[in-house]
Order: sequence, then structure tokens, then C-alpha cells
Amino acid sequence: MRRRHVTLSEEQQQELRHCRDHHDRPYMRMKAAAILKVAAGQTIKQVALTGLHKPVTQECVSVWISRYEQEGLDGLRVQPGRGRKASFSPCAWQRPAKRRRPSAGRVLSLSTTL
Repeated sequence: MRRRHVTLSEEQQQELRHCRDHHDRPYMRMKAAAILKVAAGQTIKQVALTGLHKPVTQECVSVWISRYEQEGLDGLRVQPGRGRKASFSPCAWQRPAKRRRPSAGRVLSLSTTL
């Protein structure tokens, strides 16, 4: 992977610094910090492996940079439909519970005492 140069205007740097320091979403703070580090001269590999709270892939950092260059801060937000999907079907809660029938091996006895 060839070295990627990121050039930010003073306005963009301020925007990213503010996002890194004050945004309410941790993923936005992490992405802003990564872009600022690459713009400061670190390689994408250095930032991806050791420059953040947890390691990410070099491709992730590169995509973050590309999306920021194209769309600004809005490009760093998680897109709708991304992320972990539900592990159950929402309509499963609406189905009535199955009635359990006694198994063939179990004998039900009805005894009455007088």
C-alpha cells in the first residue's frame, strides 16, 4: 500500500479536533482522531495498528479518509442498515406459544380421593 497524503485546511482540522474531543459517539471520535493522525504525518498502518484505542484494519482507516474527503463529517457516520442484525425474527414475539402435548412415554393419571 503506497503512502497516502492527507491535506486538511485549518477549518477542517478544527472541525475534526472538535469532533475528536467533544462528539457524543465514540466511533466518531475514533475516526476523527485517525484522520488527524494521518494528516499529521503518521502512516495509515501505524494509525491502524497502534494509534487508536483498539486496532483496526488499514482498509478501514483508508475508507474513513476517503469518505471524509468526499462528504465531510457526515461521511464518517454509520450508515443506516449497517451493524449487527437482530438474532431473532421480530414477528416471533407475535406468534402464539406452542402447546406442549404429553409425550407418549408419560402417563397422565387422574385420581380422585373421596
